[in-house]
Amino acid sequence: MTARPFRRISAVLLTAALGLSLTAATATADEPQRPPFYEPPQELPAGNGELVRSEPAEYYLDPLKAVPADADVQRIMYRSTDGVGEPTAITGTVITPRGEWSGEGQRPVIGYAPGTQGIGDHCAPSRQLANGTEYEGVFVQAMLAKGYAVAMTDYEGLGTPGTHTYVNREVSGHAVLDAVRAAQRLPDGDAPAGGPVALYGYSQGGGATAAAAELAGSYAPELDIRGAAAGAVPAELGELGRNLEGGLYSAFLGYATAGIAEGGGIDLDEYLNEDGQEYRADLEQACTIEAVGRFAFTDTSELTTDGRPLTDYLDEEPFARLVDEQRLGRGKPAFPVLVSQSRFDDVIAYEQSQRLAEQWCAAGGDVQFAPNLGPTHVGGAVAGFPRAFAWLDERLAGEPSTPNCGDTEQAPADPAVPYDENRPLLPQVADRLDA
Repeated sequence: MTARPFRRISAVLLTAALGLSLTAATATADEPQRPPFYEPPQELPAGNGELVRSEPAEYYLDPLKAVPADADVQRIMYRSTDGVGEPTAITGTVITPRGEWSGEGQRPVIGYAPGTQGIGDHCAPSRQLANGTEYEGVFVQAMLAKGYAVAMTDYEGLGTPGTHTYVNREVSGHAVLDAVRAAQRLPDGDAPAGGPVALYGYSQGGGATAAAAELAGSYAPELDIRGAAAGAVPAELGELGRNLEGGLYSAFLGYATAGIAEGGGIDLDEYLNEDGQEYRADLEQACTIEAVGRFAFTDTSELTTDGRPLTDYLDEEPFARLVDEQRLGRGKPAFPVLVSQSRFDDVIAYEQSQRLAEQWCAAGGDVQFAPNLGPTHVGGAVAGFPRAFAWLDERLAGEPSTPNCGDTEQAPADPAVPYDENRPLLPQVADRLDA
């Protein structure tokens, strides 16, 4: 894998870093809550992945909008399936490099499952890409530099009507797979039907990618998926909730509770006191970066009608059944999967991804478990991406996979490019992409 295309990305990182502090200001609820594009029609097309509409869009690599991506960008709305099997409209973005595909065969499509964005409509990745506030934009650009097309979903209810069904397994997996279908059906999208596909996601995106990998064989068997890379997978939500309660990322517990309630038809207001209802309303207006700082270390027992934390509810009905339904590891991917995880992740326990890899292996899956030493959840994303990207390159090139099933406990951490806590994060992303 040549490093030269990735060095072009390095030139934009300092600009992005300068503008990063403006993210919360530029992606706020001051924008229209739902522009007309995001309003679904009364009738949806007959098939999953069918396009409802599309329009040209923008994609900036920085909040100052000084660095536009050199790509064709289309905002899309497409049909998918919700958690009870009914059709639902989901939006997303298809991004295609302007240059001709120079590799063998057809241009591959990456089904990109974004990490936690928030649950407000203005937090939708398709809107944040246009604002230059999408924090995964640098990773997307790395894929474009390789010549791949990218189909990034907004997920259900993120941009479109209804509360975002955050970390709901089946809905998220459908959204990722149908975004790829929609990209391959987009007129003049240069992502031909029947072409090679790979899936990628980290954190919430890792869960959505893992779900898509389990569901693809029955839900989208026609897709030529060569492999999937899932990082920091939230495979078991009850355990994750207990880890988040009262911590730095406690906003994610609020997101998850709201998403599970929405997916299960539960009126969450019945469980929240006045402060809790205000908290939920405020949380819906805060995208990820703002929400982490604003709601850090929240004691959710102060938000409920009976003074118990939200995690207690997740262990009881009607929540417990819904939480259990989101568990990953009961299916088997029909193609190779890389599972990556930092040993020092402070959001999703290392054991969750390790256990998922072991369950897939026991079911006969082709799994490569790849620990890394990136400190914290964010550092794990930086540390894990180059290896995941190189692994997807190999799958798309037709190279044989190298599963390490049966040896996941001893799988070595990737020491290739150590994380330096004394250097800014974004330049380290560039270093690892160049490595």
